[in-house]
Amino acid sequence: MIDKNFIYALVGASTNPEKFWNKILKDLIEWWYKVIPVNPNEKEIFWIKSYCSLSQIPFSIDVVICVVPSVVTEKIIDEIILLWIKNVWMQPGSESDVAIQKCLHNWINIVHNSCIMIQRKSDM
Repeated sequence: MIDKNFIYALVGASTNPEKFWNKILKDLIEWWYKVIPVNPNEKEIFWIKSYCSLSQIPFSIDVVICVVPSVVTEKIIDEIILLWIKNVWMQPGSESDVAIQKCLHNWINIVHNSCIMIQRKSDM
């Protein structure tokens, strides 16, 4: 599910350099992945326009990366289902049994219990 040809939406992206999701966004950008930040409280992160929600992104997303609390992920999965996005990466701590079951019941490919930065480095 890590492919430089994919467009990723990072839900929970932040301008705060101390936050882990900021590090994920920076890592993926530095390795030339196409990443769109999603955070209703940010207008721009690393000079990339940030969107308030997935439904506001005006083009197709291949993978949604969730780096938010599990209860937020469960709501994001509902939006993913409506948008017919078929790939989700739940960073450790963002997953829940409810979110995983929603994905499985809607034929959404899912990765969880795995950090995308670590996986990216091991795939090199």
